[in-house]
Amino acid sequence: MSDVTDAVDPTTKKIADLNDALRTTFTGGTIVMTRGIQALTDGDRAMVLAAVMRFKEFNEDNDPWHLHDMAILTVPGINGVGEHRIMFKVDTYDLKMQFLSPAPEDPLQTRRVLTILLASEY
Repeated sequence: MSDVTDAVDPTTKKIADLNDALRTTFTGGTIVMTRGIQALTDGDRAMVLAAVMRFKEFNEDNDPWHLHDMAILTVPGINGVGEHRIMFKVDTYDLKMQFLSPAPEDPLQTRRVLTILLASEY
């Protein structure tokens, strides 16, 4: 699968790279897990977090703005028992967390928040 961000403008690519860095390392922002994710077993929650960190299936259908800021995926339960339909979303706020960031490509002006939730909680 090709990465669609290779063909987009540098600002969009920078935003996507910062969003990916937060999602794949859980550093560079705040991670929020909803009550539904917190209520999963430790094993299932670990599977969900690992799936979010490994996700790379961005394409024109699920990432039309090329920001790598949201996806919906299905994660199998621990030991293959059951599955969980989850979402993740990266939002970019100003430094006071009151408004959207004026420059989401600039980490010095932006606070990133990665929210992980069950799709049923949306």
